[in-house]
Amino acid sequence: MNRRRAIFAIGLASLAVAAAALAYGRFFLESPVRVDLVQSGRVPQQVSGPGTVQARVPVTLSARLTATLTSVAVDVGDKVRAGQVLATLDDRDLVARRAAVGGQQASLAQQVVAAQASVERARADLDLARLKAKREADLLRQGFVSQSAFDATNAALKSAQAGLDSALATLAARRADEKTLVQEAHLAEAQASYSRLAAPMDAVVTQRLAEPGTTVSPGTPILRLVDPATLWVAVRVDESVVGRVATGQGARIRLRTGETVEGRVARIAAQSDAATRELDVFVAFTTPPARFAIDQEAQVRIDVGFDEGLVVPVDALTRDAEGRPGVLRVVEGRTRFAPVTTGTAGESTVVIRQGLSAGDAVASPAQGLKSGQRVSPLPSSPTKAAPPPSR
Repeated sequence: MNRRRAIFAIGLASLAVAAAALAYGRFFLESPVRVDLVQSGRVPQQVSGPGTVQARVPVTLSARLTATLTSVAVDVGDKVRAGQVLATLDDRDLVARRAAVGGQQASLAQQVVAAQASVERARADLDLARLKAKREADLLRQGFVSQSAFDATNAALKSAQAGLDSALATLAARRADEKTLVQEAHLAEAQASYSRLAAPMDAVVTQRLAEPGTTVSPGTPILRLVDPATLWVAVRVDESVVGRVATGQGARIRLRTGETVEGRVARIAAQSDAATRELDVFVAFTTPPARFAIDQEAQVRIDVGFDEGLVVPVDALTRDAEGRPGVLRVVEGRTRFAPVTTGTAGESTVVIRQGLSAGDAVASPAQGLKSGQRVSPLPSSPTKAAPPPSR
């Protein structure tokens, strides 16, 4: 029994010591805290949302004929110049066809020369037949040539005329064939050029979709390129706030890699998603990131203006036991909970709508402090007002 009484007494003594320590820490021990004065300022208003990195000018290099891919000179991430040959296809049959068309053109050129000579000969024969017919017509009137002889001469004249017509038709046909072969030569040259896939612009290779030895057909994608200068982020913005967004507004883009870069609103979609009630806002990079990936996730904050009023540091906000938002005012060396109504919150400061007056002192940060605690203020650091957004 005596032992139990001793244990009970020791427990009461421990509780008394703990209570005394707690009371001392709360009412007598001063905790050093930073104190900020409530003052007028403004906090940037932002519209934020998730997005994906896209390119306004994506290019897919595809095969335009059926052939075997013989080489791919670039890989993913390589920078290429406009006109640079990036891949080649087997062109042996195309080269042979181009040579065959060239041989046909040479042969046809000789046929055209021969047809022109035939026309000249037919014209000469016609001229001779006309002279003979005229001379025999005079002789017929004088009675020196019989009618049958004149009829034969006249028939020879008609034959000479037919011969010229035939020669002219043959020449026209050869010249038509010549034009056709010119078109075939152009086609053969164009098809031969399809075996070399060149970059249409300065770009970066984002995908390599085929390897040498693969048989490709028209439309088969081989490489995908993007122009880094045309990169932007397609941001999903709710209809309720998109009206505050305008082209030209500044923005900050945080990529999944952790890199943060500046941007500017370049386009606002005019079509809303019927399911999510969101629109795409396209934010262009001011300077393209050093490393990027198409469809990479990003978080974007668009600066849409300022909210002005009394401001305090964000870390001065806390909640009481009932869950009400507020701050810990510092009054006569003690903290005192003051419920507040907040406005726009930025990265470092928040606008206070109700609950505080200019010049009030608040503990910052409020984490770890309780209302009624004795504190020792550290040197004051006035809350900085937000700078205006870059335009």
